[in-house]
Amino acid sequence: MTDVHSKQVRSYNMSMIRSKNTKPEMIVRRYLFSSGFRYRVNVQGIKGKPDIVFTKYRIVIFINGCFWHGHPNCKIFVLPKTNTEWWKSKIETTHKRDEKNQQLLKAEGWHVIVIWECQLKKKNRLKTLQWLSLQISRYILAYYQNKK
Repeated sequence: MTDVHSKQVRSYNMSMIRSKNTKPEMIVRRYLFSSGFRYRVNVQGIKGKPDIVFTKYRIVIFINGCFWHGHPNCKIFVLPKTNTEWWKSKIETTHKRDEKNQQLLKAEGWHVIVIWECQLKKKNRLKTLQWLSLQISRYILAYYQNKK
């Protein structure tokens, strides 16, 4: 099947896809900020460039797009019908890199939390954000308990 857009239109469409300040990322950031959490955004020098970082507590949050990061068993993730092998390879490489970076971060003592785009859809959003808040609170509490 051929692409329905010309190369110029497709190139423009792809160039408009952001890697920072995406809608799912902004949903999480607004919720965390309104809940009283303070964090850093897109910190350089940490493996995988996490979207949200709590440096003091060594917590990193990745907010992954289901398509770009190959979310398994997700209805948002559908492999394109054109250039399938290239896309499959690209997404597999991204998925492997994500797993490697998460393992390295855990080995360095970071708490890694991954939120998927589909978890922030309206029907799941509140439950996901409350779960996230609880996880962060648990890690912060553990930090202070271990500090004694």
